[in-house]
Amino acid sequence: MSHLDEIRLMVKVARMYYDQGIRQQEITERLNIHQSTISRLLKRAREAGIVRITVTTPAGVYSALEDALQARFQLKEAIVLDANDEEERMSRDLGAAAAFFLETSVKKGMIVGISSWSRSLLAMVDVMNRTDCGKDGKVVQILGGVGNASTQYYATQLAQRLAANIGASPVLLQAPGLVGSAEARRVLSNDLAVREAADYFDKVDIALVGIGSLEPSKLLASSGNTFSPDERAELRQLGAVGDICLRFIDAAGKPVRSPLMQRVIGIELNSLKRASRVVGIASGSRKVAAIHAALRGQWINVLITDRATAEELLAVDHRRVPADTAEERTPARRTGRAAADR
Repeated sequence: MSHLDEIRLMVKVARMYYDQGIRQQEITERLNIHQSTISRLLKRAREAGIVRITVTTPAGVYSALEDALQARFQLKEAIVLDANDEEERMSRDLGAAAAFFLETSVKKGMIVGISSWSRSLLAMVDVMNRTDCGKDGKVVQILGGVGNASTQYYATQLAQRLAANIGASPVLLQAPGLVGSAEARRVLSNDLAVREAADYFDKVDIALVGIGSLEPSKLLASSGNTFSPDERAELRQLGAVGDICLRFIDAAGKPVRSPLMQRVIGIELNSLKRASRVVGIASGSRKVAAIHAALRGQWINVLITDRATAEELLAVDHRRVPADTAEERTPARRTGRAAADR
């Protein structure tokens, strides 16, 4: 076969496959050519520039940003949405993205962990389609309720609704996320209702978590049952920039050691990290430092955020606190309520 004849055959096969949508097996039968030859000709057509495959990214899809986040922070997946200045609308959009992620990721028998406070998680269960993708599995509440009594009700409702949406059984952590003393935490942690949920913490396959800044949202601050301004000032002095499930971390992603953490009822960061997928759902300039810390500490491996936040995260100066040299921060002294609770 001459070079020109081979080019003609290459073009013919390429047109049949790409333009006419004929499958390789059918081309083999029509032209009486072995299928391996068809594959080779298609590959050579691409190499020779006869076939050029172009992926056009539609408006509102930010594949390049997602790839950059995944590469920079060693993420398994990044999902970037169009930016929206209206906080409630952004929460709904993040929730919808999280719902789609779950619907396509959860398999039967899986254990899904969900934290208790996030507008986006509430939005997620609102928009989810009912499926049986999580049949024979569990939805485990991995942080006690945060906020006042009426607000804490939403924590259990969130886990129950998610379980119903994916055909799983709920396992509720029936306790406040934050209690008044380490002793109160010890007593409640021995309660059967708390122990039942805690027994699943090391077995979670997919965890859904919000990422909190050091300053709570207006809604959470007004609802109570969160750290006081003085306690947050103490955490700030220890280097805290944000939290995951009320476990505070510094700018390098290192856990902040404080007696205050002995009052939290919920999953520990090391247990959370055992999950195959830890999905952080957060956005906004107020949370950039906290999200960046969570990424540097590799406490999350899937991030759902908006375009503006993604761009800020990529622009953060990595020279601030080297993650590989930062020491786990510990308090030099204990003061006020934290010392008394010890």
